[in-house]
Amino acid sequence: MDLRSYFTFDWDSYQHIAITAAIAIAILIVFYLVANLLQRLLRKRLMRRMDDPLLANFLSVIFRLLILLIGFMVVFRVVGLTGVVSGLLAGAGITAFVIGFALKDIGENFLAGILLAFKRPFRVGDVVDINGISGKVVTLNLRDTQIKTADGKDVFIPNANIIKNALVNFTIDGYLRYDFVIGLDYGSDYQGAMDLIIQEVSQVKGVLSEVKQPNIWIADLAESTLNLRVTFWVDTFNPTVSDLKVKSQVIIRVLQALEKAGYNLPSRILELKNHQNLPLSIQNPL
Repeated sequence: MDLRSYFTFDWDSYQHIAITAAIAIAILIVFYLVANLLQRLLRKRLMRRMDDPLLANFLSVIFRLLILLIGFMVVFRVVGLTGVVSGLLAGAGITAFVIGFALKDIGENFLAGILLAFKRPFRVGDVVDINGISGKVVTLNLRDTQIKTADGKDVFIPNANIIKNALVNFTIDGYLRYDFVIGLDYGSDYQGAMDLIIQEVSQVKGVLSEVKQPNIWIADLAESTLNLRVTFWVDTFNPTVSDLKVKSQVIIRVLQALEKAGYNLPSRILELKNHQNLPLSIQNPL
């Protein structure tokens, strides 16, 4: 038996396969680098035109995926898999149905991401509440939206859940209202106290006093106090002003002004009545 027959190689065929594989890999690398480069250029151009980083980033990612898909199709043709490409295109409908059924959640989130990108119910940096989760929008991806909560947690919410549930955007128009309740003692100069509160609130830095003015009205006739509800607006587009700090400064300034003016801010008062007119005995537990 001639063992050389088992070790006979067609070097020309193997050389052709190696060259084809090298060309295919080189094409993939070129398409990958070009896709990344064009994604960055497109994102910068879209940012200058639409001033919306959320939509610009989303469209640039979609554009990058399309370029990579074209690159894979070119590689299939180079390696001689033209029939595979034709078969994939011919069976695209059935393939899309099968993949869509198997990856229903992924496809649903992807389509929801496209709707969110074009509808734009929020922007990067907006403070939103989505199904009980409150935080600042960090980014919109193909599958989910990243939210940064006030305590520093990163929450990734599937895009389909955002479409299906109510979304509250606190900062989309640049105005956000805060309010608090303060109680006055019965018998006080109510109108004078209300005028004083409005004056003090308007002087706090960060409170809007022209476009949106502070307001005050009687909220409730409570057991021990006449409750006043104070409202004021802040500019959410101003990054140098913290909303919560403004609210704290407003409350502190109002309390100090009322106390300085001699207004009594009582706590809850309980009134005891002896319906049987019997003498009350107080026992010392000690």
